[in-house]
Amino acid sequence: MLSEYGYWGEELVGPVEAFDAAGYRTTFLTPTGKRPQALPPSLDPEYLDPPLGRSVTTPDMARRARELDASPRLDNPLSLADLVPERPYYSAVNHLREVEEYHRRLDGAIADLVGSFDALVLVGGSGPIVDMANNERLHELVIGFVNADKPILAECYGVAVLAFARDLENRASIIQNKHVTGHPKEYDYKDGTGFMGVEFNMGPPPYPLEYILRDATGPVGRFHGNVGKETSVIVDYPFITARSTPDSVPAGELLVRVLEQGLRRFGW
Repeated sequence: MLSEYGYWGEELVGPVEAFDAAGYRTTFLTPTGKRPQALPPSLDPEYLDPPLGRSVTTPDMARRARELDASPRLDNPLSLADLVPERPYYSAVNHLREVEEYHRRLDGAIADLVGSFDALVLVGGSGPIVDMANNERLHELVIGFVNADKPILAECYGVAVLAFARDLENRASIIQNKHVTGHPKEYDYKDGTGFMGVEFNMGPPPYPLEYILRDATGPVGRFHGNVGKETSVIVDYPFITARSTPDSVPAGELLVRVLEQGLRRFGW
C-alpha cells in the first residue's frame, strides 16, 4: 500500500527487494489507483535530513530507488476505493439499510483481498499522513488481515494506520498491548513536511507519531523509539513495525522470516 502524495524511496525498495529475492509476487495498491511517486529528497543522496544532520540515503540506494520509481511495476496499481466500499454517514437517508448493504459488500471485498495475499505492507514517507493514516477503507483492510492472522509490515508514518485502525464498538486500537516502533519525536521535522502533487509545506508533521503510538499501545504494550541506534524494527506478531528509512531493508527481511520461519517476536 502506497500513498499518492509521496512515498520514501528506500521504504519501498527494502521490502520489494526482499520479496523479489524470496520469489514472491508483489502487487501495488494506492487509495484511488493513481500511480505513486517517490518524494524527491528520498532519491537524493545529497539531501541532509534535518533532525539527524546527515544524509539518510546512500548513492547506491538512491539509484535503486530511482530505478524502481521509474519502472513500469508501479504503473497500474490497484485502487482501494474501487475494491473496498465506504462506510455511509450516519446522517444518510435510510441509514440502517445502507449500513446493512455496506457490511454485505465489505465482508466480500475484504475476504477477497485478504484471501489473495499472504501479507500487507504499509510504505512510509510523508504522503501517508494525507491519504493513509485516517483512511477508513484501509483500516478495514488492516483489520481483515489481523482477523485472518496474516502479517502486516508498517514503516515510518505508515505505522499511524495501525494506531487508527480500530474496532468501532470499543474504539480500541488494534495495536493495544502490542510492542511497536515508529518515527520518534526526535526524528520529526520542525519545517519542510511536504507532499507530491501539491504546493504545500505543512511545517512540522501534524502530529507527533510517537505520542499517538504510546497512547495506542497502552496499558501493557510499549513504543520503542531506539533513539541513537542505527536501526529499529520490532516484530510483535502479526505486526512488523519499522522506525524510519534505514529500517526498511531489515524490515523486509524480517517479514520474509515471519512468512517462511514462523518468526513471532523480534527486537524487544
